[in-house]
Amino acid sequence: MKLYSPKDVDKKALRGARIAVLGYGSQGRAHALNLKDSGYDVVVGVRKGGEGWKKARRDGLAVAEPADAARHADLVAMLTPDLVQSELYESIAPSLKRGATLLFAHGFSIHFRTIRPRKDLDVVLIAPKGPGDLVRRQYQQGRGVPCLIAVAQDATGRAHAKALAYAHGIGGTRGGVLETTFAEETETDLFGEQTVLCGGVTELIVKGFETLVEAGYQPEVAYYECLHEVKLITDLLHEGGIKKMHQFVSETAKYGDLTRGPRVIDAHVKQEMRRILKEIQDGRFARQWIREYASGRRHYKKLLKADLSRPIEKVGATLRARMPWLNERRA
Repeated sequence: MKLYSPKDVDKKALRGARIAVLGYGSQGRAHALNLKDSGYDVVVGVRKGGEGWKKARRDGLAVAEPADAARHADLVAMLTPDLVQSELYESIAPSLKRGATLLFAHGFSIHFRTIRPRKDLDVVLIAPKGPGDLVRRQYQQGRGVPCLIAVAQDATGRAHAKALAYAHGIGGTRGGVLETTFAEETETDLFGEQTVLCGGVTELIVKGFETLVEAGYQPEVAYYECLHEVKLITDLLHEGGIKKMHQFVSETAKYGDLTRGPRVIDAHVKQEMRRILKEIQDGRFARQWIREYASGRRHYKKLLKADLSRPIEKVGATLRARMPWLNERRA
């Protein structure tokens, strides 16, 4: 394991550099503001007059159309959604300076070759392991969200140093920057989202809720037990792993965990996880998603509508309305 901290950063790597942050969503806003506060010359590349343009200007950042932002930049951070990056790259490629650095926060476009960068460009990855809101808040509090670093193309011989300096600029070295590859970051990220963090957790919650309701229990009680209290457990896991979770739950909960958990998440589940991982590794998932996106996302929209129409969502909306602290704005 290679883990970098502030002492490993070459402060000269991006000295005097202009950084263009393309996109002003969750990650784009956090990166741009953190970099600016770290003393870098930052310009945000967004559609003129759009919401991102207006928001960036309100935040006190310089703004320009993407191609104009990229034209004079020494480093261009591609922080737009995966499947719009290919078209965005084609639009800015003629403007990119020779020897410029192209930076990504997720490796999808490079790993699955929807973007084939010019050979004279450095191509790097800095992937914060947290949403943009957390990246910004941790930076403001003098801390940092851990990041992954990778180099796909080193045209100048300085790609790694520049990427690490960028990570330092957004606060990542405070939390530690771990060496990886574009392939490893992309494949593990997709796998985590699909089988655990998004797909796995939500389906487990919904199936638990449905099991209790179908057995005659009140939907509201089922919601509290199967969704609301998930945060209590995940916070413990996040703070101190399985050990801390065991320290703060009852002996009864621990015994149930140890004896019943493996019956729910069993060998069949793990085998299905292996099949999903294979679909990611061989590109089947990427090709399917690219086709779906290109065809207008009809199936995706249908699935999303069905997902948000489940009874647990209706029950949850009613109960959450009585918990205003859940929506308190963070600074």
